[in-house]
Amino acid sequence: MPSSIPDPLLAQLTSHRWLVPLLADLAGHGGARFVELLNRLALSRDSLARTLDAAAVQGWVQRNPGHGHPLRPEYILTEAGTAAAARAATVAAAQAAIGLAPGAATRWGLPLVAGIGAGHDRFNALSRLLAPATPRALSQGLAALGGHGLVVREVIDGRPPASRYDLTGRGRMLAEACRA
Repeated sequence: MPSSIPDPLLAQLTSHRWLVPLLADLAGHGGARFVELLNRLALSRDSLARTLDAAAVQGWVQRNPGHGHPLRPEYILTEAGTAAAARAATVAAAQAAIGLAPGAATRWGLPLVAGIGAGHDRFNALSRLLAPATPRALSQGLAALGGHGLVVREVIDGRPPASRYDLTGRGRMLAEACRA
């Protein structure tokens, strides 16, 4: 029987579109300056500032208390952020391996992939698993995942017709990374 409890860390990581790439970058480089992050992630200043704020609210990123020297990073991971960044790096590596752009997933994209990978293959089961998500957000997330070639939809002929969702090979790779 599939688990009926969503992964809280995955939900937090996907609460903002650029958190996974940001944390993976900070983990890979041991911290970074704002301008370096702008260039490596190819974000606008506002998007990066909002993402850093979201990471700080979660307690994952802090400003470096020893910053001031041009070679010292301006932003570093906290102790809690190190664990979240390890998970983010695993997900980011899987996204790169399957050719998915860093910010391509919707907010509910990764939790949907993880939910389908855990055995929740019907829309209502996914809706119950990801309770705060609206049906519209879930259907848009499923459509986006289908467009990226990660999820396939099978229509079951019957009265009434029903849909079943399954992961493609690339989707299974991403689901494995989400569980790690």
